[in-house]
Amino acid sequence: MINGRGDTVYEDCTYHGTQDGPETDAPDEKEWQPARILVEEVEFGPTERQNVRVLRELVEPENGGFGWGYNGAGTSNAAAAILADALELGDPEKCGIALAAYPEDEVLVQLREDFCDDVLSQLCDQWRLRRGVVMRWSRAWYLQRGITQLPAALHALPAFQDER
Repeated sequence: MINGRGDTVYEDCTYHGTQDGPETDAPDEKEWQPARILVEEVEFGPTERQNVRVLRELVEPENGGFGWGYNGAGTSNAAAAILADALELGDPEKCGIALAAYPEDEVLVQLREDFCDDVLSQLCDQWRLRRGVVMRWSRAWYLQRGITQLPAALHALPAFQDER
């Protein structure tokens, strides 16, 4: 986000993934709820999260839904959506990070796949992940590879501190 002076301003949020089971326990009616990724205001602790304000929902790509807790197409779709949002890259397909993007951006595709391996494949059905965590992980990923051309959002990374 850019303020009135043209400076990039860091704005925190929480990514909240929900991947519910079937709507019913009836064996012949096991329809699974789609996985969703909500973008919420930052709140600390489980009781504070009960009435958290949802800012928006990340959009699933047309080629498939979101997933996590494994490494596959759904996890890649979730990683592309989260990274594109957190790093302010815009539409995941247009920036080249999406699974079905053409042309793909080779650096962003490797970032997406490593984010799948390191983070999303380890998550359970429901999880929360702060934007600052995604950004710090991403910045470390770029620096470990000696890549100096960082997405602009990573230049606005706040100092590590407790924001409560």
